[in-house]
Amino acid sequence: MEARSSELPAPALSRGTWLLTAAGVFAVTLSAFVAVGAALPVLPRFVRGPVHAGDVAVGVVIGAFSVSAIVVRPWAGHLADRRGRKPAVLAGTLLTGLAGTLLLTSASLPMVLASRLVMGAGEGLLFTAGSAWIVDLAPADRQGQTIGLFGLSVWGGMALGPLIGDQLLRLAGYDAVWVMMALVPLAGGLVAWRLTETRRPPSSAVPGPLIPRAVLAPGAALALANAGYATMAAFVVLALSHRGIGHGALVFTAYAAAVVGSRLLLGRLPDRIGARRSAVLAGLAEAAGLAVIAEAGSWPVAVAGGVVMGAGFSLLYPALALAVVQRTGEHARGRALGGFTAFFDLGMGVGAPAAGALAALGGYGLAFWVATSAALGAAVVAWCLLPGR
Repeated sequence: MEARSSELPAPALSRGTWLLTAAGVFAVTLSAFVAVGAALPVLPRFVRGPVHAGDVAVGVVIGAFSVSAIVVRPWAGHLADRRGRKPAVLAGTLLTGLAGTLLLTSASLPMVLASRLVMGAGEGLLFTAGSAWIVDLAPADRQGQTIGLFGLSVWGGMALGPLIGDQLLRLAGYDAVWVMMALVPLAGGLVAWRLTETRRPPSSAVPGPLIPRAVLAPGAALALANAGYATMAAFVVLALSHRGIGHGALVFTAYAAAVVGSRLLLGRLPDRIGARRSAVLAGLAEAAGLAVIAEAGSWPVAVAGGVVMGAGFSLLYPALALAVVQRTGEHARGRALGGFTAFFDLGMGVGAPAAGALAALGGYGLAFWVATSAALGAAVVAWCLLPGR
């Protein structure tokens, strides 16, 4: 493996430039995830309505996002290490905007699937490079907190996006949602264009696997936990509608808001108590929230389940990512985070179609109870396989 000295030193940044760069990376990622979030409460209704498909198709559409992201993320990390963070982020904004444009062309299942694949590739590029970029800026004793705070760009988008998408659908129809999904990421791309790169790529190739070994155990826990999120994302709107409750989009918002609040209040917990204990607590809380949603008989109870689930998941990603970062050198940081976040998409890509099949066979309650078991599995993996402090 190449020594770290093969990298050129990063240029010194003034405090103002440092803050501007960090805020810019945050804003670019937020713009992309507003588009991603807007699709979640709208696409299930679009697939069941104008596309005339069923629950299995809903699961496949939601999960298709992750298929391309799984493929792209490790390559995106390699690109970010070799060519710089900024080019990968810019490419991600362009692809994410293209995904919204594709939905304007026709109300057909193949086109919806194509859009989701393009969006997954764009988000894979943008988030992988953005994660490495933000860790480059972080003090060593606050990497976990920094990863968690950067994640607020994701969940800020996931809090705002569903509300925006749902309201645009009610006021102006599906095309208005797709136009918004096309334009907002492109606005983020304009921000990225003006940012200053803080790390110079190495002058020669850096050998090593696309997915380092240090990624495997944290990645397995992340995949299991995200299967639970995939079930909620794909079916909470339909499940609550089926029970005559409604307000499924509000559960999305409550979940994302809980992630944001917990990151702000408990952001330093992984740095203080360690990755393993934080991840175990997170997995248990996510499982408890899913169990509440599985049995909810009213929308306030379902919202409460979303809050508990979000509070748990808020700690999970930064805790597991911290375990990866601490065991990986800076020269391979993008590749490691790319491989790690690919497991996020693996959980989504497998979890959403599996939940669709379970819902078709045994109802929405069965799908949510299996998701609860997956979240418990994440806690077990973290306890058994992650190193202690």
